[in-house]
Amino acid sequence: MKKIRFTEAQIIGILNEQSQQGQKVSEICRKHGISEPTFYNWRSKYAGMKVDELKRLKELEYENSRLKKIVANQSLEIDAIKDLLTKKF
Repeated sequence: MKKIRFTEAQIIGILNEQSQQGQKVSEICRKHGISEPTFYNWRSKYAGMKVDELKRLKELEYENSRLKKIVANQSLEIDAIKDLLTKKF
């Protein structure tokens, strides 16, 4: 079976479709070709989100990872400087 990859915007649209129209989960899953556990996983992850909120979340995650890399590099530089200063020539 071919694995279908949905974008976050499509996932939010599917979840909104179910909540607004009040259709059964099994009907929504059959219509979009997904399993019920997948639907419930999406709902636990993206429940109540809008597309603009999701974009902001992705931006914040990217910025957070970038800042973590900067802190890690600074930590390595500090350790290297400490090693150089403690060595006696």
